[in-house]
Amino acid sequence: MAANLPYEISKFQEHSRLLKQIKRDTNRYFQEIQDSGQFSQDVLSAYLPDNEYQSLARVCEKPPTIIVIGQTCFAKVCAINELLGEPVLPVVGELDSRTSWRMIRIKYGNISNVSLVLPDSFELAANLDAYEGSWECVPRADLELTAIQRDDPAMATAVAEVSLSHPLLKAGAELVCSPSNHEGDVENIFRACCEDVLPIVLYAVEFDILTEKDKAELLQVKAMAPDMAVFFVKCNRTPPAELTDSMTESARNEVIEAMDQDNGEPKLKIKPSTKVSKTRLFEQLCELKYLSLEVNDDKEPESNGQTNNSILLATRPKSNLIEDFKLFPCFLLFVRQVLKYNVVSAATVLNEAHVRVLGMFITTAFDMARDMVITPRRLDYAREKEEDLFKALMESASRKQEEIKDLIHTTIVSLSPEILKEVEDLKFEGIKVSSDGELSNPKDLQYCSTLIQELVLSRINNSVAEGLISSVKYLQDNFVGTLKRCIESLEKMDREGVYENGESATSSLRHVLDSAYQIEVTVRASSSLARLLWEKMKQAIQTLPGQAPPKVDGAWKRKVAQDMLTSLSETRLARHICSQFRLRLQKSHEAFATSLRILEAHHCGRLERTEEKRITVRKCHAPKIARLALESTSLRDVVVYGMPQMGREVGRGQYGVVYSCERYAGHQPCAIKSVVPPDDKHWNDLALEFFYTRSIPHHSRVVSIIGSVIDYSYGGGSSPAVLLIMDRLQRDLYQGIKTGLNYRGRLLVALDVVEGIRFLHSQGLVHRDIKLKNVLLDAKNRGKITDLGFCKPEAMMSGSIVGTPIHMAPELFSGRYDNSVDVYAFGILFWYICAGTVRLPLAFEQCASKDHLWSAVRRGVRPERLANFDDECWTLMEACWCGDPSGRPLLGVLQPRLIEILKRAESRRGGSVKQRRENRPFKELEVLL
Repeated sequence: MAANLPYEISKFQEHSRLLKQIKRDTNRYFQEIQDSGQFSQDVLSAYLPDNEYQSLARVCEKPPTIIVIGQTCFAKVCAINELLGEPVLPVVGELDSRTSWRMIRIKYGNISNVSLVLPDSFELAANLDAYEGSWECVPRADLELTAIQRDDPAMATAVAEVSLSHPLLKAGAELVCSPSNHEGDVENIFRACCEDVLPIVLYAVEFDILTEKDKAELLQVKAMAPDMAVFFVKCNRTPPAELTDSMTESARNEVIEAMDQDNGEPKLKIKPSTKVSKTRLFEQLCELKYLSLEVNDDKEPESNGQTNNSILLATRPKSNLIEDFKLFPCFLLFVRQVLKYNVVSAATVLNEAHVRVLGMFITTAFDMARDMVITPRRLDYAREKEEDLFKALMESASRKQEEIKDLIHTTIVSLSPEILKEVEDLKFEGIKVSSDGELSNPKDLQYCSTLIQELVLSRINNSVAEGLISSVKYLQDNFVGTLKRCIESLEKMDREGVYENGESATSSLRHVLDSAYQIEVTVRASSSLARLLWEKMKQAIQTLPGQAPPKVDGAWKRKVAQDMLTSLSETRLARHICSQFRLRLQKSHEAFATSLRILEAHHCGRLERTEEKRITVRKCHAPKIARLALESTSLRDVVVYGMPQMGREVGRGQYGVVYSCERYAGHQPCAIKSVVPPDDKHWNDLALEFFYTRSIPHHSRVVSIIGSVIDYSYGGGSSPAVLLIMDRLQRDLYQGIKTGLNYRGRLLVALDVVEGIRFLHSQGLVHRDIKLKNVLLDAKNRGKITDLGFCKPEAMMSGSIVGTPIHMAPELFSGRYDNSVDVYAFGILFWYICAGTVRLPLAFEQCASKDHLWSAVRRGVRPERLANFDDECWTLMEACWCGDPSGRPLLGVLQPRLIEILKRAESRRGGSVKQRRENRPFKELEVLL
């Protein structure tokens, strides 16, 4: 064990260095994102909670340290000497069992040295026996704490720090031995032992049972660290007569043999017996909740190709009890489990942070893309609908004079009783009227008459306005409400919110709607000239000296109102209302158009900035975080599952080589795609491919990635290789067609491809490279889509010209396209499926170069119709490769049409009823639909 522990520590240190580098890069990239100002501080601060950050820092920054606590000083010394493989600490005799020892910290040093160090790391000047000469075993006097030293605060708290040149310590580990026979608080002592270290706790037992003091101390430790696993080992002064542990002697030998192989990597797994010997020590530890009577076999965690913490995390280490000191080498397996768990937990914390941020980037990119599409449409909608509203209102105001005159006449007749009653109850504010209705000032009579007339006119005006516009269908609530909400949302998105005329588009629209109610109708405009002269003469006569003014009572008010209603000229009133309505409507419409132009200008500037932000997110921020996500999850996979064993080469492409692999992460057989990215761009593209592929749920028609590993030793460490592990299938569709896959089988694969594309589109992804060699066939010749190298969310696509030339839709060359390019590519793929051959279509075979081919596709050149194509298949192909993306069928329409084609093919085969009943794939697809 002493030879193998350094290897475990070195391996942990290597993983820790990788974690530290990923953590450092993560912090730097997040600082860049924060400095860009594109995301709020609240969003960025949530990427890594404080508790997770602290646990991550402990694994990255703190040295792995074996904390030795125990029942007696003898037991702890035995354990430490066994760990180091040499008697570094003096063996404690029975007579020395009551002697107090200070805390001991053993670290690496070029020469052997002993010193007393205070808690603040200051070395205490002391005359130690170790200074007197060379030593192999630390002098006992330098470790003991005498009664005189207890009275000195410095000497009482000093730690005996031992430096040794030992492989275990050189690998980066440290050992801490808790003080013996102490009188201090267990909680503070344990905290001091575990401070600034990554603890691996070992509890050494000397006696067959735990004392009450031992149990109390263990309970305190359990309360401080309830999830911490402890390795209990019994160190007897005399060897036991028989094994008290559940393992047999042969099992012990297997453990030792396993640990001697492959530099400490165990090749054998020891399954503990279900019959656990219930010694008193074991029962006590069960009572303290450190051990359990239930023994479960450890199973290798399996992966389903998805990011699932419960699957990918290493098994949480559990406390163990070894009651035979000969089995102490089992501690190596315990150390491996603890270190492995800490590395995987830290890598998972980082990976979850990366995934959260990438999810935020993708959501933000979708929001930005949607904003850039929807905002211009909203502006056009608002402009178009307000124009319709304006024209409808102007048409209503410009109707025949007689029609409006009839409307006014009907309004006057219907409102007269209501108006007369309201006038009768009218009270004049600021006018002194006696109890009998006489005015104190006769000149106020004209003012009272004017108020009554204005009241009559306002009521008539409102009623006429309602009648004037009530027939306009564009003023219905469903139209006006939608228009209002559209404009309000546009103004809410406009952060500048500054308008030249001081009015927003919402207020201008309100003026358009209220223009009929803002008409000011006066007495002069509503009555004939003769009637106005007569009213003036009457008012003048009533105010002459010697003339008794009328009493201002209810009857007088009704008479004035009735005279006003009688005097109204319906023709003049209609002409005045229509003229003023058109004038105010035109003015409000122009104000709305001005406000909307200003709003549109603001949004144009905002959308330009939004597009710049989207480009930054897509090309800068997301790829960097995706690469970190690849590194963190690859580290986790290699720790949990190890390096995959490459077999023979099974394929080679433009960007990588594919090898066979017998088994990985519980899957078999597997394939390993080995890619060596030549530059940062390829690294970023590969990382995004990995993220999109692994983040989507498992689907039977898409090849899932089982795991990933980065081989940093490839090429001497200068160019790391990325190994993507996935399920290995039999062959691709190209080979299937070439070797004579029958027509029915090819149609089933077409259905599988459509189902796979539909699934990718449902996840917001566009494949962009659907072709024969990217469709793999399993043992039953069912298809699965693979190679998501060009697959991206629609909002994250930059308009790059990607794909295989003959399968590329014409709009791909413009840089502006959507997921319908996959439908186009399927149309070309379906041509091969129906043709039953892998040769190029004649129209494409005649093209001398790739540029010539692209030019022909843009001109509308498509594959020719072959003699064996039926009308339905040919119509389906033509619809799929339509030059207008909007003319291509939806995948939900394609699938039932393919099923119908497959049904007809089955019926033409004339198969037996039994054969058709056994056509399971067909029925499964019908159920899906």
